[in-house]
Amino acid sequence: MIKLNVNNEMHEVDAPDDMPILWVLRDLLNRKGTKFGCGIGQCGACTVHVNGQPVRSCITPVGIAKNAKIATIEGVDPKGEHPIQIAWKDNNVPQCGYCQSGQIMSALTLLENNTNPSDEDINNHMSGNICRCGTYPRIKKAIKDAAVAMANNAGDK
Repeated sequence: MIKLNVNNEMHEVDAPDDMPILWVLRDLLNRKGTKFGCGIGQCGACTVHVNGQPVRSCITPVGIAKNAKIATIEGVDPKGEHPIQIAWKDNNVPQCGYCQSGQIMSALTLLENNTNPSDEDINNHMSGNICRCGTYPRIKKAIKDAAVAMANNAGDK
């Protein structure tokens, strides 16, 4: 049995250490927000955070997540009121929507480390996340809008 902290909730799962985090989340914990895209860590659809760092959950074994905090798209804001979620909606980012959970999880790590990212910063950080529909301009705009909203929210505190 492996004990996992997923979105600040403790879970105990019966999984081998080498089972990818993706399958533990989807199949054992019924967390369907994290998507399977390519299975080789190239597309970014399966991005989650482990101790605040983005990882490709399709190739990351669950054994490394013992005593770590895993954050998934379900943990961002269940009501959809996080600035990144609002910016995503306001900018009509999703087209097919398949890549969105991974895109948002990657964008969050960018914004946690860079409160005012340039176009180049966004392009570099998000380059590992593929959008089959090509909504990259809307993704970039949403990240910039979320950065402004997050800065304004920080100023309100």
